[in-house]
Amino acid sequence: MNDKIKYLKEAQEKAEVLFSLIDEKQLIKANKTEKQLSEEIYQLAKEFLGISKFWHKKIVRAGINSVLPYDFNPKNSFIQEDDIVWVDFGPIFNSYEADLGRTYVLGNDPEKVKIKEATEITWHETRDYYISKEKISGKELFEFVTEKALENGFLFGNDIAGHLIDQFSHNKLHKKTPLNYICSDNYTDL
Repeated sequence: MNDKIKYLKEAQEKAEVLFSLIDEKQLIKANKTEKQLSEEIYQLAKEFLGISKFWHKKIVRAGINSVLPYDFNPKNSFIQEDDIVWVDFGPIFNSYEADLGRTYVLGNDPEKVKIKEATEITWHETRDYYISKEKISGKELFEFVTEKALENGFLFGNDIAGHLIDQFSHNKLHKKTPLNYICSDNYTDL
């Protein structure tokens, strides 16, 4: 394994620890704003993992905001008792980027629980599908994700299903081009 892959895997593992800490500390609860929760997670990352640098904006979105793509900057809203909450952080560890997101459900709304479960299952199925292919284009993988969403009774609501991560800052190392995204415009092999 080359050093770059080793450092990227270490970054991912540390980001997973951050999400475990979020669960352990039971930070995701109603009656706080998205911004408050984001700041609590940032402080947790700093205190327990020494993270103070993130390569993309820290995202906590609840309720109606949870369906908005990355580029949107919705009004800060309060997390409600029965909300679905999406958390997406891109911490930097040893100059390497991690990028993990999680979906949480407050309450027992069966439709929201179904969305959460379908999201997790689809992520794992997509990873396994990607690994099983000797060659696969960004377009083919994007189509796989959108088909999985439909199979689960949902529409995939974004124009990308993933992107490149690298040594910080991949935005400077690589141009913003479809070649770096899992999207319908990427005909090259990943």
